[in-house]
Amino acid sequence: MTYNIFNSTAPAMPKPSKGTEIVKLLLSQASKDMREPLVPMALPALAAHLTDVELMYSDNQYYELCGQMGHLVGPSGIGKAQLTHLIEAIMRPFRDHDEVEYRKLADWIRQMKTRGANKEKPERPAVSFWFPPADITAPAFLQNALALEQQGGRTQYLNLPEVEMADKMCGGHKQVSQMVRNIYDRQRAGALRATAEGVTGNPLLRVNLTFSSTPEAARLFYKRDMTNGFFGRIPFAYKGRSERKGRIPRQGQYDEGFLQELDQYLLRLDNCKGRFVVKPLNKVADQLAEEMARLADLADDDMLFELSHRSIFSAWKKAATLWVLNNQTYSRSIGDFMVWFCYYDLWSKVRVFSDMFKGGDALMDEAQRTGPKNMLDSLDRSFNEQQLEALRQELGKSREGTKHQLNVWKNRGFIEYSSQTGLYTKTEKYRTP
Repeated sequence: MTYNIFNSTAPAMPKPSKGTEIVKLLLSQASKDMREPLVPMALPALAAHLTDVELMYSDNQYYELCGQMGHLVGPSGIGKAQLTHLIEAIMRPFRDHDEVEYRKLADWIRQMKTRGANKEKPERPAVSFWFPPADITAPAFLQNALALEQQGGRTQYLNLPEVEMADKMCGGHKQVSQMVRNIYDRQRAGALRATAEGVTGNPLLRVNLTFSSTPEAARLFYKRDMTNGFFGRIPFAYKGRSERKGRIPRQGQYDEGFLQELDQYLLRLDNCKGRFVVKPLNKVADQLAEEMARLADLADDDMLFELSHRSIFSAWKKAATLWVLNNQTYSRSIGDFMVWFCYYDLWSKVRVFSDMFKGGDALMDEAQRTGPKNMLDSLDRSFNEQQLEALRQELGKSREGTKHQLNVWKNRGFIEYSSQTGLYTKTEKYRTP
């Protein structure tokens, strides 16, 4: 495997190089300790600038690049607000558009108030907001989705500084799961909706969405949704608390020079239109699919395997966005980042939620002891069947699965068996991936 998601240390981000210069720009003003989590979290905002763009995935189907999401998780005071600073720079064109729309709406409200009861009221102007406020209500969110669809299918982007704000946007916590699944899959909202003006509709949800929260708030938020597909659709970026240092992290300024360089990239997103097949991206997706199967076999964990499917797809969308930003040109660095996006998401899920994969509700330190583990790494270089059986029982797995686990590892080339000693030994292939 490219990275070890069972380590306490996060997978190391690739160094930006040819084809991923945008990453270097995005991180140029961030404090050093927050650079890794900001990269995957910034891409949904960038991808919101894409309209009328579809790419073919490895399943031979075309997909729009909307529906990108991310959840930044970290302790209070870790620096999560830096994401908002970066997003505000990326979304300046959306802010400019929305200011015009707000003025239209304000003029209409003023006219409504000044007209007498017996006078004809002006019709509500056709307005749509590309970057709605974080405290948007469910009716306003759906009405905006309907307006955006009627005006050509623009993607709206929301950044919620607290994950609980999604409840208000979706009309309650019970509705969040269904709404997020529809956003990820670019489905319609699921029912006819009525606005205050009596307009009904069932809009196609073209939305990119990011959240932030502490680990405790994240665990509480997803507690009831670990197995219904909602949790797996959210890519995570976890930043743990670093060692105590008597120094305030330094941030840069998104000055005119930064913004001018960024605008050149935003122009590439705005100008990209059409359907594309980027075979190297799909080759990386296929490679990841094989790696994820191997990873799940090492942990003997079905949920980890199921989660990996959507981690690959989300990473592919992010890499496709990087491909557009690189003038629709693939580079090896884009592929390296795609692999890292996938592993970083799964590592973050394991660090924060691993005990909850099977319905647990422990604290985070307990989660990291009881969640999925690479069982082969937990064994000596040479071991016998009884040792694996004992390890499986310690991890809450059945004794009966021991022989099957050994057969899987042998077929994968991870171990070899010696009939003379009765021991299984890790292969050179496994020890030097």
